[in-house]
Amino acid sequence: MSVSSSKTEPFSILFPEEQAIPVVFASPHSGTFFPESFLELSRLDKWSLRKSEDCYVHEIFSSAAALGAPLLHAEFSRSYIDTNREPYELSPNVFDEELPDFVNKTSPRAATGFGTVPHMVSFGTEIYTGKIKFDDAKKRIETIYKPYHKALKKLIDDTKRKFGYCILIDCHSMPSNEIQETKSTEFDFVLGDCHGTSCTPELTEIVEKKLQELRYYVVRNTPYSGGYTTKKYGNPNQNVHVLQIEINRGLYMIEKTFKRRPVFDRLRNHIAELIDEIARTPIKIINKEVSDEN
Repeated sequence: MSVSSSKTEPFSILFPEEQAIPVVFASPHSGTFFPESFLELSRLDKWSLRKSEDCYVHEIFSSAAALGAPLLHAEFSRSYIDTNREPYELSPNVFDEELPDFVNKTSPRAATGFGTVPHMVSFGTEIYTGKIKFDDAKKRIETIYKPYHKALKKLIDDTKRKFGYCILIDCHSMPSNEIQETKSTEFDFVLGDCHGTSCTPELTEIVEKKLQELRYYVVRNTPYSGGYTTKKYGNPNQNVHVLQIEINRGLYMIEKTFKRRPVFDRLRNHIAELIDEIARTPIKIINKEVSDEN
């Protein structure tokens, strides 16, 4: 199946020639675009700003279009704006003025520096040399964040209209223990379904079983149970099933240098096998749910 690419800032969509399966893939954190105005405000260089990035994740899932599913990819850097947050989840500490009442100022994520407009990259490094303007954050949210979610919602709605249901796979990566400098167990994949509420349990089981067959160590919901996207769009009762997949970056890259490991292509091939498995098996599960409602 041939594919085409729709390139429109602030995101791109890799479309199949025709959507053949009821699945959508999204990679919100693998973008690398930095506006010059942002770099001027930052105390960090581009390499340091990429520490929070889900590096190469859109490439790892790029076989989606060839297998009949669209892939939405954020082009902008996560350190510039994070689409896996509420629209206005902002820390007052970042701004040189009082924030409007509609802003969520008490979010734990914003408080630790990882709100919609982050002021930290991974491991607690400050991004900015000083305070920034709320109008700057508002512009990012209105011109980047909202168009991204508008595009995502359209992909979900179009898929549901065509097939009767939609499966959304939200694609992420996580730093390895080598980078985190912890002694906790090293996971290859973490599957987040908001503890069984964002998708049918069968979908999580299918993904878990396939990855285990491919010899990966898979856990569920710990330490990542699903972010804003999983919670916002996951609604099994309305036949929208969302599963977040986190991949250990140490599997496929040297994190300190951003260099791909020799096994990168093998992982990408394994993800293609996983996508094929997702495409083939959930159909009867979701159709059963639809028939049970009638």
